[in-house]
Parts: sequence; structure tokens; C-alpha cells
Amino acid sequence: MLRTSASRRFGLSAVTVLPKKFLMPLRREGLDPMPQLAQQRIAEPVTRFGRVFGITLWLVTGYEETRRVLDDRDSYSTDIRPFMGAGSSTDIGGLGFTDAPEHTRLRKMLTPEFTGRRIAAFLPNVERIVQEQLDRLEAQDGVVDLVSDFAFPVPFAIICELLGLPVEERERFRELGRTRFDVNGGGQGTFGAMSDTQEFLLDEVRRQRVAPGPGLIGNMIRTHGDQIDDVALAGLCDGVFTGGYETSASMLALGALVILQRPDAAALARDDAGLDRLIEELLRYLSVVQIAFPRFALEDMDLFGHDVAKGDVVICSLSGANRDASFGADSEMFSTDRQRQSHLAFGRGIHRCVGAELARMEMRVAFRAFVRRFPDAVLAAEAGSLNFHDLSIVYGVQSLPVRLGATTTAHTMSEVSQ
Repeated sequence: MLRTSASRRFGLSAVTVLPKKFLMPLRREGLDPMPQLAQQRIAEPVTRFGRVFGITLWLVTGYEETRRVLDDRDSYSTDIRPFMGAGSSTDIGGLGFTDAPEHTRLRKMLTPEFTGRRIAAFLPNVERIVQEQLDRLEAQDGVVDLVSDFAFPVPFAIICELLGLPVEERERFRELGRTRFDVNGGGQGTFGAMSDTQEFLLDEVRRQRVAPGPGLIGNMIRTHGDQIDDVALAGLCDGVFTGGYETSASMLALGALVILQRPDAAALARDDAGLDRLIEELLRYLSVVQIAFPRFALEDMDLFGHDVAKGDVVICSLSGANRDASFGADSEMFSTDRQRQSHLAFGRGIHRCVGAELARMEMRVAFRAFVRRFPDAVLAAEAGSLNFHDLSIVYGVQSLPVRLGATTTAHTMSEVSQ
């Protein structure tokens, strides 16, 4: 476990305001990263970003450089606990903050819950949830907010059903998840919210130890109950929630924004043959997860010509890497004609998002069903007037007012099936 005297004295959970220079990778102008990010990538894809509490930070913005850092399983730790500070009550869990061999053991347990067969079996649930939410949209008059009325309810319901959370507890769980990705309040707000959701899930794991439910929590207890304790299982469930709720909601909202402004994107969303190409370009272009899990150097190393010392922190900008010129001369633009799809929106290596295929399924079902149900939907506000989440690790828009217009005359479950 990596430790520094600075981390012991201070700790990220005690930080109330982050220095402005460290916030640039989280800032955007609309859907686009700040121009400084591209300028920095072109000038030097690996840069010494500065120091905080005696710890040196490095920022990686190039595609190839980011790919190689994320692929390196030996030179870095992602265990953030030594940097939380003495006395921190937050026990960060889940795969993203766990190193081998524990990471290997836990991921081996979790991966069977996300096989192609399991995801395919879950498709009817996704179709039903999307259909029900579209019915609620259609029942409204005038302008709807696609963020609160569609983009967030759909993945939240999917995650709750996936985990097997009881219906009566879901509203409390929703409230706990609202602020954990926003860094405006520094470490206290983010890590405090993480602690609350973990405590909720820990209580649920303990309850299901006695009466396992039909979802992932119950399956893990039935299959691996004697191999995993309550804290570790709650950490895995928290990672599933983290990776599958806010991220999917942001992709649905921002993806809808692109589709509403681009007739060519809307056409692909209606076209079974072009839908997957649209989704991959939206994932690359939007890169809602702006930075990867921080990597803590386990040894002195040469990082593309830079001397990185043991204990230094390496931050990979996914939004920067996914706009790299290797995607073409128009890499800063959204293009329905882009052929290359090897983006890093789901990360890479041992910490690549385990639920990537579930996320793709959600987008396939939701985008196709929405454009077919509401072919005349239009944005009900100027795009320049929209308010986005500033300084959030997961980028999103606060609201998306849409006038739905006429609906199609037939909208059965067949229109959302794969």
C-alpha cells in the first residue's frame, strides 16, 4: 500500500476547495473540452500538472499515452485510501479503487453477472423500463425535461432492478447518489456522498444475507457468500451503481441533445444498421467520464520522457484522449461517418468498465425507442442557454427542455427490441 507523509497529514477528504489549475480537465464549453486541453495535448501529451500537499500530479491527454498508462497493471496503484487522510470514515471499495490480487479475485466474482448471456436475459427489463418512461413522457402536456423525466429515471430503475433493491428503498437511494461526482465542494462533499451510498448498500447486503433477493446482490450471496464479506460486496455494488447510474444518465441526456440537433444522428438512431456506429461516436465525442481513476506510481519511472517519482499521481484525461488527432483531422467534431471506434470512454485494461455492454444496450434501446416514438421532438431552448454540470467528474446537463410534438400511432414493445 502506497503511503506518503503528506497524505497522512492532510487527506483528500478534508479538502474543501481544489486549486483552479487542477480543474481545467473537468471544465467544458458546452459539449467540448476547454481549448486548453487540446492545446496541451498537441504541445505535450504528458505534462507535470503541479503539486498539492507535496504530491506531484501528472496529466496525460494523448490517446496512445493514455492507452499505455491504463494498460500498465504493474507500475501503478488505484487504491486511494492512503490519500484519504487519518481518521477518514469513508472506506472506498469497488473494483476501481482496488489493486491485484484482490482486484483479480473480486472481478472474477463480478464478471459472470455481466456476461453476454446475462445481459441478453436482462433485455426485457430494459425494454419495459424504457417503454414505461416513454409512456410517462407522452402523458405530459407541453415541454418535458428529458433529464429528470427520462435520462435519470431509466438507468436508475435499471440499476435498482439489476442490484435487486426493494422498491420501497429506491427513493432514498436516489437522493444519496446526487452529489457524489460534483467536486465544487472539494473532497468533503464527494467523499461524504460516497460514504452515505456505501452505508446504504452495506445495510442492504446485510439484509439480503438473511433473505437473498433476485438481483445481483442476492446472486453474489448465493454464489460467493462464503468468499466475500459484507463490506467487499457493498463496495462492488457501489461500483456498479457508480458506473451504471450517473454515467448512463449523462450519456442519455447528452446523446439526446446531439440527436435533437443533428438530423443525421437522428436518422442513424432510427436505423438498426447504423445505430451501433452512432452510439460509439457519441461515447467518443461526449466522453462523459472525463478522467480515469487516478494512478499512483509504485516506483520511479520514465513516463514518455518525464521522470515520475514513486508516489506521484498520474491523471488520464479520457475526454482529451478521445479527441486525439488519431481519430482524424475532425476529431474535435461529432461525425456520423467516423469509422474508427477504438475510444476510451469505458476506460481500458483491468479497470475497464465491467458494465460496458449493459450501457450500450441501454443506449440502443432508449435512443431508438425515443426517436421512433417522438419523431417530431425538438429542443425547446437555445442550446447556448443550457446549464451543464461544472466541475463534475461525470459531465452532464442539468436540464434538457424538449417539445415532443406528435407521437407515432403505434408504439409497442417491438419498437424497442433489439
